[in-house]
Formats: sequence, structure tokens, C-alpha cells
Amino acid sequence: MIELDRISRSFQVGDQRVQALREVSLNLLAGEFVSIMGPSGSGKSTLLNLLGLLDRPNSGTYRLDGLDVTGLDEVAAATVRREKIGFVFQFFHLVPRLTAAGNVALPLVLAGVAPSERKERVARLLADVGLSGRADHLPAQLSGGQLQRVAIARAMSMNPSILLADEPTGNLDRATGREVLALLEDLNRRGTTLIVVTHDQEIGARAGRRIAMEDGRVVADQAS
Repeated sequence: MIELDRISRSFQVGDQRVQALREVSLNLLAGEFVSIMGPSGSGKSTLLNLLGLLDRPNSGTYRLDGLDVTGLDEVAAATVRREKIGFVFQFFHLVPRLTAAGNVALPLVLAGVAPSERKERVARLLADVGLSGRADHLPAQLSGGQLQRVAIARAMSMNPSILLADEPTGNLDRATGREVLALLEDLNRRGTTLIVVTHDQEIGARAGRRIAMEDGRVVADQAS
């Protein structure tokens, strides 16, 4: 599903060139649960952004489902993201003025999904994350765990085959984090490829495949 061949990425920071990724090569299979771990500055978030087509490498090749997506322009990259990739972030990134249902519906509105289908899909997604009774609540009226559940429902609204999660439990207490992780694991069991960047050793240990990074390189790649 995902093939990275000698991917490198560098950034100019002041008068220094920072090498975030150094010739990373990976093959990730459909349906895997993969954790990416490493210290701050190891390149794991840069790698996740490249996988999500939010950034592009300086060199190397990225193939997604056999398609070379390395040099796609922004319009083409946005199309691939919309059709194949969902995102979950540490700080939720919900729209404050929209209800839970409105936030989940937003990608569907942008994709031009008909109102009747949109309403049905949003109701199902909120039910899946246990928030049917919170559909009309604004983000300010929800707990941290509920906010992340809304974010997960939004990420799954276009039925992506890949879910990318960047520290999805990092802003939650331990108990709530475990509930969110269980929800993500359930999506993975249903067939969604799950790739999680995390500092949490518990999440890393529960993944079926664990990738460790240091200084922009993959230094370990182990299956459970």
C-alpha cells in the first residue's frame, strides 16, 4: 500500500539546514497498525506529514497504492488525501462555531455529498464513537475525550483506507487515552490502516508493528 524509497527531507532554519529525514525506505501493508516512535526531532512527525501528502520530500519516491504521489501538485494531492487519508491530531483542530455533527459533516460538505446522505453518514459516525447524544453540542461543551472522538469521526467521514494519528492521546488523561486508543484499534480491526506517531510506550507496544526513529533515520522496525 505505502512504499517509501530513500525519502529525504530538509528544512532551512535560520542560517542552518536541518536534515529531518535521511533516506527513509519503508513498505507498509494495508490493514497494519503501525506505531512510529522516537525522541523529539527524530523526524517522526515529518514522516507522518509526508505520508499524508501535507509535505513533500526533497528526494526519494513515495508510492501509494502503486501510484507515484511524490510530485503531485496541490490539487491532485488534495484529491488523494480526500479519497484515501484521514487525520487525527493531538489538539483536535475542530471548528469552534460548529457543533459535533457540523464538524463531522464538514469534509462531506466540501466533497459535495448530498444533504440526505450526509445526515445519515454523520449520524452513523457519531453513533460509532458513542456520541449520538452530543451531536448538537459545540466543542466548548465537550470533554477532551469527546473532542477526540468527534475528531476521529470527522477523520473517518470520507471512508479513508488510511488513518494517520499524531499523538492522538497526548492531550488526554490516561483513562480517556485508553478509551480513544480502543476506538482506533476497533477501526483498525475493521480494515483501516492505522499509523500512529506517539511518545506513549503503551500505544507503541500495542501496535502490530513498531518503527523507531532517531536523527531522521529508521533505526528499528519490529513486528509484535
